[in-house]
Amino acid sequence: MAAPLSLQVECGLGGQGEPVPERFVLGGRGQEVREVLDRWLAAENDYFKVRAADGAVYILRHAVAENRWELTLFDAGVRDETRLSST
Repeated sequence: MAAPLSLQVECGLGGQGEPVPERFVLGGRGQEVREVLDRWLAAENDYFKVRAADGAVYILRHAVAENRWELTLFDAGVRDETRLSST
């Protein structure tokens, strides 16, 4: 299993004051978050399923204590057999 990729993430604040990703940098390319499709918040890690400006779906993990962001899953949406739900 491959290790998650570290990301630089710019955030706004959600309704409860939690950080919500608005833009992230992956491989030197900036991606604007167009839509937060789902999110689940936990004690140690918060997860955000987002659709970016490129049309792809990303699952971003925020390690709260370390304030570290990682990419845990990516779906370009080009192959039906690998498409994530809600894409």
